[in-house]
Amino acid sequence: MKVRVSDGATDEEASAIAEALAQHVRDEVEVYVGDADAPAVVREAPAGPPNAGAEAAAEAIAQSDDLGPTEREEQLWDEIEDIELGGPEKYKDRLEEQGKLFVRDRLDLWFGEDGLLFEDGKFANFDAWHPDSPEVEEGNDDRLPGDGLLTGAAEFEGRELHFMANDFTVKAGSMAEKGVEKFLRMQQRALKNGKPVLYLMDSSGGRIDQQTGFFANREGIGKYYYNHSMLSGAVPQICVLYGPCIAGAAYTPVFADFTIMVRDMSAMAIASPRMVQMVTGEDIELEELGGPDVHAQKSGSADLVADDEEHARELVADLVSYLPDSADEKPPKTEGKPPLKSPAGIDSVVPQEPNKGYDMTDVIDRVVDDESYFELKPEYGKEIITAFARIDGRPVGIVANQPAQRAGAIFPDAAEKAAEFIWTCDAYEIPLLYLCDTPGFMAGSQVEEDAILEKGKKFIYATSSATVPKQTVVVRKAYGAGIYAMGGPAYDPESVIGLPSGEIAIMGPEAAINAVYARKLSEIADDEERAKKEQELREEYREDIDVHRMASEVVIDDIVPPSTLRKELKNRFAFYEGIEKDLPDKKHGTIL
Repeated sequence: MKVRVSDGATDEEASAIAEALAQHVRDEVEVYVGDADAPAVVREAPAGPPNAGAEAAAEAIAQSDDLGPTEREEQLWDEIEDIELGGPEKYKDRLEEQGKLFVRDRLDLWFGEDGLLFEDGKFANFDAWHPDSPEVEEGNDDRLPGDGLLTGAAEFEGRELHFMANDFTVKAGSMAEKGVEKFLRMQQRALKNGKPVLYLMDSSGGRIDQQTGFFANREGIGKYYYNHSMLSGAVPQICVLYGPCIAGAAYTPVFADFTIMVRDMSAMAIASPRMVQMVTGEDIELEELGGPDVHAQKSGSADLVADDEEHARELVADLVSYLPDSADEKPPKTEGKPPLKSPAGIDSVVPQEPNKGYDMTDVIDRVVDDESYFELKPEYGKEIITAFARIDGRPVGIVANQPAQRAGAIFPDAAEKAAEFIWTCDAYEIPLLYLCDTPGFMAGSQVEEDAILEKGKKFIYATSSATVPKQTVVVRKAYGAGIYAMGGPAYDPESVIGLPSGEIAIMGPEAAINAVYARKLSEIADDEERAKKEQELREEYREDIDVHRMASEVVIDDIVPPSTLRKELKNRFAFYEGIEKDLPDKKHGTIL
């Protein structure tokens, strides 16, 4: 074996290399220094078994190799450095005025120095904008690095994921042919390797003056939403909005499983205020049209609102701690913690009177692990709580009526919110905990116009179709179809347990007595006697719907002392952790 080393190698180094290689290859080794025709050292093949010569040889060769990058690589580094500067400087200067980070600084915030694993498509559209390209006219400063879109892979909070991020300094983060291609490749790779996707959105929409080749094509922007649909329920998709995402750009946030908007910075709308004025004549500011308050409080399209960029990252870090990497995995467990408040206080928190308000989070704080409560859509459909939490380290999705809001009656927006949350939990194998205290679905002309039946149907459908372990607690009242939507006995929960304050009925005592005995009571002339009779009828009715009667008739599985509720749920979720449920053999249901 012949080996040539650099001219500067000493006799000792040449000898060490020859000795190490001879030990490794078990053959004669000749070591030549520089351009010498004769070997400086010759070593015969040693007798006996091989030793650690390979490592010594590699180290010796590395020490003697003084080769380095050529001018060609240095030029490439210069090109990369130029690309990473982003768009024209004047647009970068405006970012600070807008209170937001340059996209590469944003990636540093999210992933740190070592967290960005690789980037794809950095040179996208390079020939169309780089000053050294023969295609670029002299004096043209219309920079398009990366075509305004960054894609790649990163490590975030110990989890590997795909990411995309708009560069707002390039044509306001607008989407064009090469950027669209990068976006699609990222999504398609996520479909193949089953890792989460993080969308860091700051886009004004499609680049209208360059729409040929990417708008309606088979592999154009329209394919974004096809891929979103295919990824839905396969891997978690999380979107954070940093700017005005208009038209096509606004669909990615609503297709994502979870959407976070940044206050005083982000917005999303089907059309810009200027376009709205052209089409409808309405004069409206972007904040009023599609700002965080609109989508967090009225449309329900935003799950959370962050105060700033750092807060957005913190929210997503908390969120992913409850989610698996894909639907094929179980959600991650942690070490359990005692609850924030003592379970011994649950019975004192829940009033005996069915119409008296209280805050359901006070019950939740006495059941779940401390610092694990993570509510989604807190400003939308407030009469139902949807939240992630942990019980003894095990993630659960909580669907709870909130008697402190509208007496816990279920309105259309709350029904839709609950249905979507249940559907998402079921997709990612997160068990469900229902805490029921509701007079049922709201009645009246307004809720009918707002589609209470249609949205209530979706709530019941989601509960019916969920195959994850489900535990239902009748905390107090469970009236009307509310008990159906809230995982009642007919909806295949693993258990339905009641607290001693519980009641299950078609309707509450007041409404029932009025419906059945109104005429009979009206015939009693004396007010005092009529009131006494009405109270007697209510008490009789309540005996029939009391949780003890339900347990006696085995409608529910058990009544538990409220102070043991956390332990009871901990044991039941652990026991049924591996349960498997089958749905009917069909393509899919027709209820969305």
